[in-house]
Amino acid sequence: MDALLIIRQFLSEQYGIAPETITPETPLDKLGIDSLMFFELVFEFEGKLGVRSPKNEEIADLKTIGELIALIDNLRLEKT
Repeated sequence: MDALLIIRQFLSEQYGIAPETITPETPLDKLGIDSLMFFELVFEFEGKLGVRSPKNEEIADLKTIGELIALIDNLRLEKT
């Protein structure tokens, strides 16, 4: 499953954010993603993709959806 699709579905279903507004270039803060929402999203990735939770230092500097996707993709590669 595609990471961007998971993000779009989760944010749309849980927070009513229009999926078409979520692109790799979208800043996380523009979407109103706070730390609680971010960890809920990480748990969603754990459940759907079987990746481990990233360490706090891995997520601290993330600014965009694309950076989040890159992190998730790297975690998926580590899993294999």
